[in-house]
Amino acid sequence: MDLKNKKVFVTGADGFIGSHLTEELVRQGVKVRAFVCYNSFNSWGWLDDSPPDVKNSLDVYSGDIRDSHGVRKAMRDCEVVMHLASLIGIPYSYHSPDSYVDTNIKGTLNVLQAARELGVEKVLHTSTSEVYGTAQFIPMTEEHPLRGQSPYAATKIAADQMAMSFYYSFGIPVSIIRPFNTYGPRQSARAVIPTVITQIAAGKDRILLGALSPKRDFTYVTDTVRGFLAVAGSEQSVGEVVNIGNNTAVSISDLAKMIMEEMGAKLEIQSEEERLRPLKSEVEVLQADISKAKKLTGWTPQYAGVSGLRKGLRETIDWFTRSNHLAQYKAEICNI
Repeated sequence: MDLKNKKVFVTGADGFIGSHLTEELVRQGVKVRAFVCYNSFNSWGWLDDSPPDVKNSLDVYSGDIRDSHGVRKAMRDCEVVMHLASLIGIPYSYHSPDSYVDTNIKGTLNVLQAARELGVEKVLHTSTSEVYGTAQFIPMTEEHPLRGQSPYAATKIAADQMAMSFYYSFGIPVSIIRPFNTYGPRQSARAVIPTVITQIAAGKDRILLGALSPKRDFTYVTDTVRGFLAVAGSEQSVGEVVNIGNNTAVSISDLAKMIMEEMGAKLEIQSEEERLRPLKSEVEVLQADISKAKKLTGWTPQYAGVSGLRKGLRETIDWFTRSNHLAQYKAEICNI
């Protein structure tokens, strides 16, 4: 499928990955309708920081993914849907699981129902590596068992299954992309990499984190965006789940040390009680098997391995340490 000949509807376009994806689609000449979360300030989230040529090319629609009527109205005349709108903070899902059910499950249902009624040509649904839970084997293929170790993960499993049910029941051309721990400019303060960078940049005398031993597969945001475009454009991906990752697992402790090295800092790393997940909820290891992505779409990460991670960290540090960007983050607050 050539996306340049399609009008693409992007939910969650105002968020971290969504804004990067929206910008890249526009750069490639794709007509985009960006669905952003309605607010009284008329803010488009991170799209407000997009270059003028990108913003001037966008068709922006403010709404709420939980509102079926609004989603259906916003999706009219669009041929391809990229569904990224979601609540993603794992700690907050312990606090307010109801909101995750409404946004992640019902929101996905609203997208699928609208796509079915409007005859959309393809729906690309966004999953997460958290649906796997702690790795039972490494690297983790798409056949790895699913295990909801947090309310967030449980709602994403449900959303994934809802998406596939519409493929099996109604023939909706659905593909599921499953990114592993995306990082980069604009990432929220609740994530580990911005947490480390902003604490160092704010001049803290120590770095406060949660658990230090878990390992994650960190994927730079431009690689994730390339993955979205590759899966969306692949006819072979219909009815399939596709991992997008770096195929490299790094512990949180080693990651923090890498960031300190890149920033020329040497601080104590301390695990803080309030930042820890409940013991049985912590996912110990995530590492992607990305052979399916390569086979179906030809996608491979450009920021690959530990060297690629370091390159991505340098670019992320450069963005976060600019004064106008750093000012938007509150390093002194533990953001759940």
